Amino acid sequence: MSELNTLLLHCRSGFEKECAAEITTRCAEIGVYGYPQFEPAQGYVIYHCHEPGTAEVAIRKLRFRDLVFARQWSACVARLERLPSADRITPIAEQVAKMPSCSEVMIEVADTTEGRELQGFARKFSSALAQALRQQSLLLPRKQRSQWRLHVMVIDGKTLWLGVAPVANSSPHPMGIQRLKFPAAAPSRSTLKLEEAWHYFIPKRRRDELLAGGMTAVDLGAAPGGWTWQLVNQHMFVIAVDNGPMNEDLMESGQVEHRREDAFTFAPPKPVDWMVCDVVDKPARVTELVVHWALNGWCRNAIFNLKLPMKQRFDEVEDCLGRLRGELASAGIAYRLEARHLYHDREEITCWLSLTPEN
Repeated sequence: MSELNTLLLHCRSGFEKECAAEITTRCAEIGVYGYPQFEPAQGYVIYHCHEPGTAEVAIRKLRFRDLVFARQWSACVARLERLPSADRITPIAEQVAKMPSCSEVMIEVADTTEGRELQGFARKFSSALAQALRQQSLLLPRKQRSQWRLHVMVIDGKTLWLGVAPVANSSPHPMGIQRLKFPAAAPSRSTLKLEEAWHYFIPKRRRDELLAGGMTAVDLGAAPGGWTWQLVNQHMFVIAVDNGPMNEDLMESGQVEHRREDAFTFAPPKPVDWMVCDVVDKPARVTELVVHWALNGWCRNAIFNLKLPMKQRFDEVEDCLGRLRGELASAGIAYRLEARHLYHDREEITCWLSLTPEN
């Protein structure tokens, strides 16, 4: 795979700078050097590695889940351009023959208005390409598992990036987007942030353990109740902390106690299983709040959002997560911390802090 010298990373439109800064930093930490290339609001970043084969090194050595701003990634061959409309598959097949064996194809587009207009073409092309590659024995049978997945990033009808990603070290979703349906009974669309966070952060094998009925939770900055609704839907008992009004239907569930208090001064009467927080405030202040809860042992798990500033967003994330890790390490507290710019996030990232990590 020596020709795989380029990384392609999907991100939220408008966050290309942060995605580029992050991959540049993480690659340098493992001795992989190169330079990022992107246009504002294009929804993806290209990272060109200087040394042959080092895109493969990066995608093997870096842990995908440690990246905050990248939704999906792949290690690519050179960009394929001016593909003939009458036969796009042949030049693609010539490149696939040089790549590791894959058993599935993931066709992707940028998560932009222009990209979404290509989705119809991408779906049809995906089926035709997979069928042709299998006929040429360039794609393994569907039931045969492979370490690698083939990725095709469609730029337009004649231009694409062709690459691979480790199945176990990438997102299982095209463009890294977890598609969720808004529950009509929820008080606000912010409810999807917490639902997506649970899908992303909590391993399936631990969901019955960590999201069990009868658990207790505190929702800081709860009104009108989008996140509280998710907790109640998991049959938890919730203290909703907010000076604003809560959704009336949610309060009638009998599982919610509304405290009209300041989220930053509230202290739970006893430790809870979950603390969740979507307070609109400076990320450094929210980080201090989470540190306070962790050091006092007030919760077993926390999911919280850090609202990012307009500038220096990557640096702000590094500072906040570094501060949290440093405080917990100094206190000798075992923990697991993950962060991600989720699909349903906007100008924030979502974090999961587990104070009862698996051994």
